[in-house]
Amino acid sequence: MKNCEKIDKIKRLDFRLILALHISLLFSSLSGVCSKLAANEKLFSLPFFFYYGLVLLIMFGYAIVWQQILKRMPLTVAYANKPVSLIWGMVWGAMIFNERITWRMILGASVIFLGIYLVVTEDE
Repeated sequence: MKNCEKIDKIKRLDFRLILALHISLLFSSLSGVCSKLAANEKLFSLPFFFYYGLVLLIMFGYAIVWQQILKRMPLTVAYANKPVSLIWGMVWGAMIFNERITWRMILGASVIFLGIYLVVTEDE
């Protein structure tokens, strides 16, 4: 019974760690949104500095969370999940900037997810 509880605890921890990783990747992708918003503003204007300040704030928080994740997860697994931010970029582009998502983009995203699945499930 104790072994089953230990295994369940490890699985929950892994799920929480993967969830934390993906939440941090989601926030890091928002820095790209803020960067694009800043690029659309007049150089050195107040909105320009606001959006670039958000970029710096997001990347600072992301760097701290990323370091904590690397303490608990193999680098290969953590890095294999980073391309998910490209998919978030597509979603943000469509939702915020009305950019078009093409079938090639969806195909590329599918390949990314397949690659992540292959890397993460390698030990199973």
